[in-house]
Amino acid sequence: MILTGPEITTAAQDGRLRITPFTPDQVNPNSYNVRLGPTLVTYTADVLDAHQPNPIAEFTIGPDGYVLQPGELYLGHTLEEVGSDTFVPLLFGRSSVGRLGLFVEITAPIGDIGFHGQWTLMLTPIRPLRVYAGMRIGQIMFFASVGPIAPYTGKYQAAAGPQPSAYWRDLTKLRAVAS
Repeated sequence: MILTGPEITTAAQDGRLRITPFTPDQVNPNSYNVRLGPTLVTYTADVLDAHQPNPIAEFTIGPDGYVLQPGELYLGHTLEEVGSDTFVPLLFGRSSVGRLGLFVEITAPIGDIGFHGQWTLMLTPIRPLRVYAGMRIGQIMFFASVGPIAPYTGKYQAAAGPQPSAYWRDLTKLRAVAS
């Protein structure tokens, strides 16, 4: 079951989910609009390596916005910290943003129960596009879970700002288990 807008508001008020800051006018009929935070990250290596950390460059979106370029992956973040120990959150780009040719979070829309923090957004523009800190860029829906809950305790917990891939940390764990 998906939470309706009024139930999202109630759950945010009674603590079953956290959206900080919570703004009532960002509640939709069955989702909550999230805004783009002020920081963007891009990878600087010509070839990314999944087995190690990759170098990055960080940019701050100024008052005149920042122009995203096609062929580049930008990691942004939600201005809001979002999470729940009860519901499964899913984040998608807003249709208005998609109609501008910006893909948002197309490969990893699901959040884990127990994650709390700012969400990293994978942003890929089709053509040059000026974006602004604070613009409504995505929407999060919340689904009721069934069965026992094992809260998320992973490597991105309590994220603040865009988080580059930490896939390489999984390999370290796998090697330790295999030893």
